[in-house]
Amino acid sequence: MSDETTTIAELQQLLRRFTQERDWGQFHHPKDLGVALAIEVGELLEPFRYRTNEEIRQILADPAALREISHEVADCVWLLLRLADVCGFDVSDALKEKIELAAAKYPVALVRGRPDKY
Repeated sequence: MSDETTTIAELQQLLRRFTQERDWGQFHHPKDLGVALAIEVGELLEPFRYRTNEEIRQILADPAALREISHEVADCVWLLLRLADVCGFDVSDALKEKIELAAAKYPVALVRGRPDKY
């Protein structure tokens, strides 16, 4: 599998099958998936806490550390995809709509290169 060739639908089907084989659907309510996601995001941020940008670059240059971080990102994506599936909305549609809303809220002419809210 690779990002270049794998669809969101394929990933959701993989996760759905994994969940069904273990009878874990009974635990995958929106609240529970949201709580699990918050915990996983915290685990993802742990290696970066109180570190400078240079220290973070060094962490990311270490293949073992990068692998651990990639697993934490995968946990977050896993939970986001399950949450969307359980709630019954299309992730691609939601992301496209959100980008359109953000483009209207943050016009290029007003925000290009600025980190602050205009």
